Amino acid sequence: MQPESLLSCLRRELLAFRDCLSGDLSAPVEHCGDWTLRELAEHLGASNLWAAVAVTEGRGDHAPPAAPRERAALAGWFEDTCATLLAALDTDPAAPAWTFHPPHTVGFWQRRRCLEALVHRWDAEHALGKARPLDPELAGEGVAEVFDTMAPRQVARGRARPPERALRLTATDTGGSWTYGPGAPVATLAAPAQELLLLLWGRRPLDGTAFAWDGDERAGRRVLRVPLTP
Repeated sequence: MQPESLLSCLRRELLAFRDCLSGDLSAPVEHCGDWTLRELAEHLGASNLWAAVAVTEGRGDHAPPAAPRERAALAGWFEDTCATLLAALDTDPAAPAWTFHPPHTVGFWQRRRCLEALVHRWDAEHALGKARPLDPELAGEGVAEVFDTMAPRQVARGRARPPERALRLTATDTGGSWTYGPGAPVATLAAPAQELLLLLWGRRPLDGTAFAWDGDERAGRRVLRVPLTP
């Protein structure tokens, strides 16, 4: 996706997350350990500031101060973190920045923060019982990021084994296709882009009815059995 599209999507997803902060802040977030919506908001806002410093100061050791606890103050604080992030990212995507994986550019963060906001917006809405669909094109970008950034980083950090066989994922709504692993794919997993992204980030079970297999399903499942995302 183009940088301007990513920034536009980032603004939209952050605003949608902000709207959730008028709901029950004590609502549990199912796929984020024992976090509540309040703690998810604190995480997303703090990581907004962390990423902004990675761009503006070229370092990855920023430790943002604690978020306020009171609802109105928390919402205002979150809005400020969004403004800080968007201002930092509104620049040349080829400009250098500290990142935790190549490329070491602002463009890395434009994409990463957009996809972070997308998944956590879904988390927040899901916690409140009103999860809306993900944009298919953006979800497809998220699937690509899992395979070109997140999964290789998991392997590099010793959190996962590299795949022995290749698996192809195909989005039935956009026609997008991604292959992970060496050689020719032994199996293909097909589903809408949203379902593929939520699966890869642990938000959907692989046995859901949205998924269809072709080829060696057992070998394909082995590729997905390791933690591809943090």
